[in-house]
Amino acid sequence: MTAARIERLVTSGQFSLDGGTWDVDNNVWIVGDDHEVIVIDAAHDADAIAAAVGDRALRAVVCTHAHNDHIDAAPGLAARTGAPVLLHPDDLPLWKQTHPDRAPDAELTDGQTLTVAGVELTVLHTPGHAPGAVCLHAPALGALFSGDTLFAGGPGATGRSYSDFPTIVESIRNRLLTLPPQTVVHTGHGDTTTIGAEAPHVQEWLDRGH
Repeated sequence: MTAARIERLVTSGQFSLDGGTWDVDNNVWIVGDDHEVIVIDAAHDADAIAAAVGDRALRAVVCTHAHNDHIDAAPGLAARTGAPVLLHPDDLPLWKQTHPDRAPDAELTDGQTLTVAGVELTVLHTPGHAPGAVCLHAPALGALFSGDTLFAGGPGATGRSYSDFPTIVESIRNRLLTLPPQTVVHTGHGDTTTIGAEAPHVQEWLDRGH
């Protein structure tokens, strides 16, 4: 039996919200072993993600939130593989902006546990960047998949619709900074970081009164 591991795929496309569009690179995280995996955030390119999964069984397509750049390839990937698309219900209004005719297959709930390749990932509801934003904590891998809630350098953006800065700071402080400081944070965009490295950045944001 092979050990579970984390694979990163970077895909490129566009993020659109509130009438604006931006070019973005997204991290797609594949967690599992040689036999089965889950995909966290099916961004932009279903073909590339399906190729990275290969002949492994895809157990779920997990959406950390429903901004279009994180979910645009989810229905296509699900159609190729038969895997269910999972989303927190508070993000359905955002989901429907991108996929009005195709609902997610199942809900993510705070405290829910997903298991793949013998590894448990706990769903942490972390609203702020989006109402239904979640992170996934995999203690056995020493990993947190943070979506756009926490980045190398501080909290995710809260300047657009459905977002709120005090809420994201509360989510990070109460749900994420309580994790072991050595936990590696696998983000929705850009470089990985650790919980310990980000704690002072979050405090700086608070001190600046963002």
